[in-house]
Amino acid sequence: MLGSSPDFLYIAGLLGVIVFAISGALAAAEKHLDILGFILFAAITGIGGGTVRDLILGVDVFWVTDALYLQVCVAAGVLTYFLAPQFVARQRLLLWMDAMGLALFSVLGTSKAYALGVDLLVACAMGMITTTFGSVIRDILSDREPVLLGPEIYVTAALAGAMSYLLLFHVLGDSGVSIAIAVVIAFAVRAAAMVWDLRLPKFSRY
Repeated sequence: MLGSSPDFLYIAGLLGVIVFAISGALAAAEKHLDILGFILFAAITGIGGGTVRDLILGVDVFWVTDALYLQVCVAAGVLTYFLAPQFVARQRLLLWMDAMGLALFSVLGTSKAYALGVDLLVACAMGMITTTFGSVIRDILSDREPVLLGPEIYVTAALAGAMSYLLLFHVLGDSGVSIAIAVVIAFAVRAAAMVWDLRLPKFSRY
């Protein structure tokens, strides 16, 4: 089955890294950085969250054992440096690609953590860290408001993907099918927020 294929999951993870790496490089374009700055921002955004996750879990960092992840970040940074105007002109498309990257990272990060035998809550946290921490580091370096503090439904979509995977896995007992369905759920939540501008209510007691 496609959803349970290791090759499919590997390719999906690479695509997620590429999408996030391009979004990081575009932040470098906004700051008018040189090509090394583009590569740095691409790498931080593309593999930063997964790096933090693996360090917390005490496992080999994924891009150290498989350098292709780092290589695609470098390639994305260089490509964006030369094609930034074209990417900016397709900003809406990139937002949809980012939504798919979010869905993939939140579910794959949760799946990897849970397979190591961690608690359910910890697995959810690892999924959200995988999704958001690269973007948080990018935003701090580029002097933006971190995505975690923004009003958009972003982290909520990641949480929906993480929780959906854990629930589906316990019901179905099939990791591949659970990953595929959970990715669709996370993407749907983020897509709905984008289409209808959905936001969580702010605290306003004072």
